[in-house]
Amino acid sequence: MATIRLTAAEATVRFLAAQMTEVEGRTLPLFGGVFAIFGHGNVAGLGPALEANRKALPTFRAHNEQAMAHAAIAFAKAHARRRMMACTTSIGPGATNMVTAAALAHVNRLPVLLLPGDVFANRRPDPVLQQVESFADATVSANDCFRPVSRYFDRIMRPEQLLAALPAAMRVLTDPVECGPVTIAFPQDVQTEAFDWPAEFFRKRLHRARAPEPDARELAAAAEALKAAKRPLILAGGGVKYSGAEAALADFAHRHGVPVAETQAGKGSLSWDHPRNAGAIGVTGSAAANALAAKADLVLAVGTRLQDFTSGSRALFGGAHLLGLNVAAFDAVKHEGQPLVADAARGLAALSGALGRWAAPREWQEKAVTATARWHRMVEKVTAAPKPKDTALPSDAQVLGAVNRAMPADGVVVCAAGGLPGELHKLWRATDAASYHLEYGYSCMGYEIAGGLGVKMALPKRDVVVLVGDGSYLMMNSEIATSVMLGAKLTIVVLDNRGFGCINRLQRGTGGAPFNNLLQDAAPRVDFALHAKSMGAIATKVDGIAGLEAALPKALAAKRTSVIVIDTDPQVSTAEGGAWWDVPVAAAPKGEAQIAARRAYEAALKKQEH
Repeated sequence: MATIRLTAAEATVRFLAAQMTEVEGRTLPLFGGVFAIFGHGNVAGLGPALEANRKALPTFRAHNEQAMAHAAIAFAKAHARRRMMACTTSIGPGATNMVTAAALAHVNRLPVLLLPGDVFANRRPDPVLQQVESFADATVSANDCFRPVSRYFDRIMRPEQLLAALPAAMRVLTDPVECGPVTIAFPQDVQTEAFDWPAEFFRKRLHRARAPEPDARELAAAAEALKAAKRPLILAGGGVKYSGAEAALADFAHRHGVPVAETQAGKGSLSWDHPRNAGAIGVTGSAAANALAAKADLVLAVGTRLQDFTSGSRALFGGAHLLGLNVAAFDAVKHEGQPLVADAARGLAALSGALGRWAAPREWQEKAVTATARWHRMVEKVTAAPKPKDTALPSDAQVLGAVNRAMPADGVVVCAAGGLPGELHKLWRATDAASYHLEYGYSCMGYEIAGGLGVKMALPKRDVVVLVGDGSYLMMNSEIATSVMLGAKLTIVVLDNRGFGCINRLQRGTGGAPFNNLLQDAAPRVDFALHAKSMGAIATKVDGIAGLEAALPKALAAKRTSVIVIDTDPQVSTAEGGAWWDVPVAAAPKGEAQIAARRAYEAALKKQEH
């Protein structure tokens, strides 16, 4: 058997470079590259291995370990999980900085390979710089923090363990059910150890997306349930996009006359103006979709994990029968759902075939069309530019309306946490599956700019617009500099409402007094435009929606990352649409506001499924 003598780090890099994927009939490298911030835990091992193979496996340098992992995750999401990236760090804080990103990837079922350096396997120099010592367990290191937020975890104590560990990592990263973050903790001494590797280990391997067909019995039962329904509704989740099931969904909805509502992850599965698209569902949903959900007698949940924002904390769907079409049985049976375990595209096609000429009753179809048209008129109203004499601070809705109108047809909007995702879910007009990129499974502040960088690296020919609040900007903004360095041009709109406006509204809505969320007048104002300029971006502060409308075309046409800053009202959000969200209110309320909030909370609890 032919062998090749390499260090463990060199073998890892060569193996990753040999992994291939199939995207729309094209064979491409599975890994788009490696984000690396070097330290004593990886600089002498993975560092030279990456340098020697930088043509086959490009290396990118970021400014923050959490941010670079966010960018890698966004890259995978923009590629519908068909391609991905790896991230390597030193031991200690460099590694644990990525734990939050690992949790984000875990929640959102997105692939990323994390290669944190680790302490010495031989333990001779212990405790080394940045080592976390456990008094009771000598095998513990800081990297054990990754265990609960990784789909697969391994620690390489001998080079030859990679012969099993790396193929196992590929199995998880490319599996439609298990897909999520993989952590391979890599002790710094093991990275540099040499081994005679089988040459066969480095052969090119092609990973094709697995698409399971539905079970015949489950399919027949699902078809019977749908045929009996008088008021069916489809929920389109992120699994629609990851399956590439957009066309299958559009065909199903058209053929059978079933209205479609979209989750945050599923938004864009149908174009906003598709005749069957009733808009967003749930807590941040449209009035049309939520009204249909409240009346539905059957909900076909396609590729969604049914988190509380989707289900209105399990109070939105009432007595509707839930049919779960999902590649993961774990999700298909949630909320006592009837499972149809299959790939979304294969499952929809098979279910359509089993239904034959069946269609939802004409009255239900017309109700959906009327409600959706009414909602579109409401969107036009709340996102319209203010009148010239209106001197009030603009709302988030007015800002995103201006951005949506200026957006190129193939533009991509990126956002993550706070009040903006709710407004975007309700009001943004997505044109296709890639045009709406929201991280809302983990709702992680700081994802926005880093995520935008990852999207631009995945889709370099499309304009990428990041919407971010001042709170998230202050948490993580360093990848503005990375985007300038890499020539990955972004358009970033910073909405400055002087604090955490979203949580301030929630605080007041649950009967609390405003506290510790909005910045006081005495606090210094941050010059976000000047700050962004210091990192190499083009930046400007605009006055109102008119100023924003004038600045957007220039920013979109610019060759380098551009930042536009606009002051907004922290108190205003779109009242129309939405559904109840279970946020507990004090059971021993004090004051009129809290008493009223508790009374409303107890009434809402009665609608919750048990």
